[in-house]
Amino acid sequence: MAIKIKRAYEPPSKSDGTRILIDGLWPRGVSREKAAIAEWMKEVAVSAALRKWFSHDPAKWPEFKKRYRAELAGKPAAAARLREMARHGPLTIVYAAKDEERNNAVVLKEFLENRSGKP
Repeated sequence: MAIKIKRAYEPPSKSDGTRILIDGLWPRGVSREKAAIAEWMKEVAVSAALRKWFSHDPAKWPEFKKRYRAELAGKPAAAARLREMARHGPLTIVYAAKDEERNNAVVLKEFLENRSGKP
């Protein structure tokens, strides 16, 4: 299972495989053509309440991960679908956050790679 993560503001490449946008909002200033997004999976986006609470505060990162994993655990069909896509070729999770180390894509990738699928 090959899963990569990439900011929406980075140019797509052939090695990306299937590109899935996982944010609830479309990235500002990025056209749909340039983004080369195969699918926009809003169902795995961070809830608005959690996104606002986190506000990309590094001090809240451990709790954000825990809460977002719990949200993902409540969406088993979406997670199973992403895992299935990754089994059939490279899958790139596309996100817009500036922080490349502490964002929803990092958590989602870890969640998908965790065989048990548990939060």
